[in-house]
Amino acid sequence: MSPSAKICFATQNLLSIWDLTKDEIGVIATLYGHKAEVNCVKFLEDGIGILSADQSGVLQVRAQRENKWELVLDRLISQRPIISMAIYDTVVAVGSSDAKATILRFGPSLSLQPLQTIDLGVFILFIGMTSGDVDVWMGTDGKARHEDWVKALSIIPSQRDSPSQLILASGSQDATIRLWTIDLFEKKIHSKTDELFSSFALDDDVVQEEETHRVSPKRHIVSVKKHSGSVTHLLITFDALLIGHEGSITSLTWKHDSSEGTPLLLSCSSDSSLIIWSLTSVSSPDSQEEDTKLWVNQHRFGDVGGQRFGGFVGALWAPNGKYVLGWNWNGNWRRWLASRRENISTWEEVGAITGHRGPVKSIAWEPNGSYIISTGASSLDQTTRIHGPSIVKEDGQMRYWRELARPQVHGYDLLNAEFLNSLRFASVADEKVVRIFDASKRFAMILNALHTSSTLTTTDTIQLPPGAIVPPSGFQINLILRDQTRIFADASYEDVPLRCPFESELANSTLWPESDKIFGHGYELLSLSISRSGKYMATSCKATTPDHAVLRVYHTDNWRLLGEPLSGHKLTITRTRFSPNDTMLLSVSRDRTWRLFKEDPDRKCFVSLASAKAHERIIWDCAWIVEPEAYGFATASRDKTVKIWKPRDSSHLNWEAVQTLSFPEAVTSIDFSPALNDGRRRLAIGLEDGSILIYCSAVEGRWEHEVSFPAEVAHVDAVNRIQWKPNSDKGSVQYLATCSEDGAIKITVVHLNF
Repeated sequence: MSPSAKICFATQNLLSIWDLTKDEIGVIATLYGHKAEVNCVKFLEDGIGILSADQSGVLQVRAQRENKWELVLDRLISQRPIISMAIYDTVVAVGSSDAKATILRFGPSLSLQPLQTIDLGVFILFIGMTSGDVDVWMGTDGKARHEDWVKALSIIPSQRDSPSQLILASGSQDATIRLWTIDLFEKKIHSKTDELFSSFALDDDVVQEEETHRVSPKRHIVSVKKHSGSVTHLLITFDALLIGHEGSITSLTWKHDSSEGTPLLLSCSSDSSLIIWSLTSVSSPDSQEEDTKLWVNQHRFGDVGGQRFGGFVGALWAPNGKYVLGWNWNGNWRRWLASRRENISTWEEVGAITGHRGPVKSIAWEPNGSYIISTGASSLDQTTRIHGPSIVKEDGQMRYWRELARPQVHGYDLLNAEFLNSLRFASVADEKVVRIFDASKRFAMILNALHTSSTLTTTDTIQLPPGAIVPPSGFQINLILRDQTRIFADASYEDVPLRCPFESELANSTLWPESDKIFGHGYELLSLSISRSGKYMATSCKATTPDHAVLRVYHTDNWRLLGEPLSGHKLTITRTRFSPNDTMLLSVSRDRTWRLFKEDPDRKCFVSLASAKAHERIIWDCAWIVEPEAYGFATASRDKTVKIWKPRDSSHLNWEAVQTLSFPEAVTSIDFSPALNDGRRRLAIGLEDGSILIYCSAVEGRWEHEVSFPAEVAHVDAVNRIQWKPNSDKGSVQYLATCSEDGAIKITVVHLNF
């Protein structure tokens, strides 16, 4: 957190900037440069620099210059992952997983000079026992300590204007917080007798820990010898034991109370809760005695029940104490706003940034282009999510996007989801089943309240179920009947305010009921496509033999198979696309070929029409030219090429590659835009390294490079899916949705020059 209320957080290899003063916008910038997952991020005290460190042991420094963040230093600090970082004035300390701490100092122009490396390795003693056991003992200093790993440390002066006494908070995996006071200690010795007496006094004060690990309330004196030869003595006293969390402590952050100047401690835990601790006076029954000071739980945030979704990873204060923010294991933020009513502090949850925890495998626009659906493929995610604009400006431009629903929470990695209509979608995961979901009435109410969609009518939503729940066992999401809504505390949809859902609501109260399951394939599903009319659905599965490398086409009215499975490929079919008029179906495969199937109205099925070996490596994607009258398609391959195909005649039996586009990296995703006012189309291309390019067709049909996205707008890992917004006007502004292995979904406004 910077002094100007900017938050920098890591999203895998990227750094994201969230400006709290521009709350409705969300992430205002993404910074690239790291080649490995980022573990630590810190603002410099003045907020004009950012330090970040990653899994490969690299430390990077960025400086803000002319409203842009410029990478000024990229240095390998450790051979192992850097897992912690601390900054004081111009000194930086980084801790790595090889039990070493590296101390550096800032020089001119944010350069870093190494000062010292501290080896923190502990010794381990192995003892062979006559019982046949091997006992393992770890070295310890015997002082008052936690019973498990220390996961968090935070230090602050006890009084804002009096830094002579410090308070250290330590949080542990044993679910407790310990507070220690640190004071300067002066020994006044005038004679040999006094010196001998002082040594006895010190021995009495410094009490070693008993074998039972009982916490010692005694004082400990530490002597530090300076380079000048003088000795400084520090008196460290155990002050308090804070018990309130049920899980591991993951983060501790201090701040001074704005009204009284006393310190407040913010803690978060794997039990999905945050607690604000404050020092409070408790009156003694005997009026002659002074009031007792106790650390008490002032406010508690989060979820009740503990251990939900892995809990919180970290928490922080906004610079002015107006907000408390926490981020959790599934990649989402939560935020609470402070207010004061009748001299009583209250906190209420407000909106925050959410997103997928790992790679995003697919995105798809709702048929009218009002919102998108995405799928997550990570053991910590495994969800489908719907995102849409929550405010539309008067000029019709989208202002900002939020997650509106999390309709599916699954037990397998989700690979693809496509809309059948505005309120129904199909999804496939790393299993053999296609699942169909219908929207809840609560979701339709949110769309109308936020003006996300202007196409829904009362007739569309009146028959929708209130919501859905996941039963204690199983993957199917069951609908909640109207008379059941009061039974489930998290499913009271009618009473929830009509706003963007918070993270806790997204995870519990925005599910869609599962209406159908379609079986048929012998192995885990991979590809799914829906015809433009929503009439047909085509699926494919992983395959190593021709028997399983087939397409199954279903009629969506009754989910019956149309004819026999469509054969011809030899290996896994990676992508399928229906033609704009739904009369043809295109498929591409690991066998480096594409195949074209045509609808036979008389036989009520699709039949093989044409095929060709198109590339030298696996074909990842394919796309049709959008207009029904302009037949043609493109294929994208790992061989670093995109080929444009056109029919030689009106029979569509023979096709030729009329142009080959070459790239520096493998091509993973492509999509065509509609023809614009100038008669030209755009082809968006995503590469394996995260690059995004746009090619433009001249009226004659040749494709030429028009623009490459800047690195800060593109992705830092393979682009898994790229799609132009459908049904947009043919003006100079178009919207392009992309998703990537880097865990990000981006909606890019593309201004086209005619």
